[in-house]
Amino acid sequence: MESIVEYINGIIWSNALIFMCLGAGLWFTLRTRFMQIRGFAEMCRLTVRGQKSEAGVSSFQALAMSMAGRMGIGNIAGVATAIAYGGPGAIFWMWVMGFLGASTSYVESTLAQIYKVKDGEGRYRGGPAYYIEKAMGLKWYAAAFALATVVAAGFLLPGVQANAIADSAVAVMCSGADACASMGGASSMKLWIGIAVAVLLGVIIFGGVKRIASFAEVVVPFMALGFILMAIVVMMLNASKVPTMFADIFSSAFGAHAAFGGIIGQAIAWGVKRGIYANEAGQGTGPHAAAAAEVSHPAKQGYVQAFAIYFDTMLVCTSTAFLVLSTGMYNVFREVTVDGVQKLEAIVTGVPGVAPSEGALFTQAAVESVMPGWGAGFVALALFFFAFTTIMAYYYMAETNLTYLAGSNRTHPAATLVLRLGIMGMVVFGAFHNAKMAWALGDIGVGLMAWLNVIAILILQKPAMLALTDYERQKKQGLDPVFNPDALGIKNADFWRTNK
Repeated sequence: MESIVEYINGIIWSNALIFMCLGAGLWFTLRTRFMQIRGFAEMCRLTVRGQKSEAGVSSFQALAMSMAGRMGIGNIAGVATAIAYGGPGAIFWMWVMGFLGASTSYVESTLAQIYKVKDGEGRYRGGPAYYIEKAMGLKWYAAAFALATVVAAGFLLPGVQANAIADSAVAVMCSGADACASMGGASSMKLWIGIAVAVLLGVIIFGGVKRIASFAEVVVPFMALGFILMAIVVMMLNASKVPTMFADIFSSAFGAHAAFGGIIGQAIAWGVKRGIYANEAGQGTGPHAAAAAEVSHPAKQGYVQAFAIYFDTMLVCTSTAFLVLSTGMYNVFREVTVDGVQKLEAIVTGVPGVAPSEGALFTQAAVESVMPGWGAGFVALALFFFAFTTIMAYYYMAETNLTYLAGSNRTHPAATLVLRLGIMGMVVFGAFHNAKMAWALGDIGVGLMAWLNVIAILILQKPAMLALTDYERQKKQGLDPVFNPDALGIKNADFWRTNK
């Protein structure tokens, strides 16, 4: 089974997808005239402003919901895994993906706003499935994305998050074999942790989108800032190692490092791969939350979601990288062939006996090396909040696409119940399952969505560009921009004609 999953994963995450994601980000950066730089002040202003209504959430709540999806274990375990397979240079390529991904996020989030709808309960819904159908007119393509998202967000991705929660918790509670045995063994502990997380998740998701938004609005900013502060403290305590850390990142990114020069291809591949997994630019997840926002112009939410990529990659992911690299608590692996069999060989050993797929343990070891006794527990707690809010956001994405597939703008109660129970079941399953398998399944889900969405937004980019030009023109006139799709020649933006 594992070999089949790895084979499928290898096909989906071929170089074609990696270069397509990088290429799309570069193209959108040029097309928007570097809006992620020019519009940075506007991003910050719009993030803290905005209104909400009975139908939609505020811009900040939409940001928090999207950040809940973006800031999962990819920010902790994923970054460490990228270093394990691609060396320190993978972080540079993750930064590149974050910078370029901000413009990609603008395009997909603005499209989601332009083509959003009101569902049967009067709430805003939108995302790639909606803009693919309305702008491209290809309902089969839209249905393919919706189905892929229901499967990925509802059943494949939650297991990755739950597995990391369980692994990090067990690493703290099991200080030794005897401690694990007294608690029924590590597998038993993981099972009970999975059940507890599933029950807590049920309390949130059975309350609907408003409860999800309210929870994310409170939890996400505090957990992110707390983690960033921790990274700053660790770097200050390891200040003498910081210059070497930066030197390793840049030298290995371009193949100049003595030890890591031979894996430059892996550095790029894993930097992009985990960059997409962490910030989700182009993956098609962010647009679901973006569409739920109450705004007067679609570009407003495009700006806000572009800022989300900066915050996620440049601050949170970078914090993890600095934690791991400044303390030296990481392994870098390369594939070698021994007697015709492919094996992983450690180039650098910081945490003996830890597999590259168990990235969260590197981060725990990094903080524990500086703050013994409670560092690993802090990371486990941070990882719990990161992963739990991500699972919560996955449910919202899956529910939105289930609503689309229902075709009546109102999900059938039985289908919704199956989805809720299904995602809770996958949380329990993922908690005690093999970490490598969980990551591979998650990568398949991310890759399928990225393929379908990036191709779509490359084709459908024009309305997002028109919206950006229109927004900037109205801002120069001193106006609070208001969207009129007819004036821009944008068709099928029905919400903006009937509700504004």
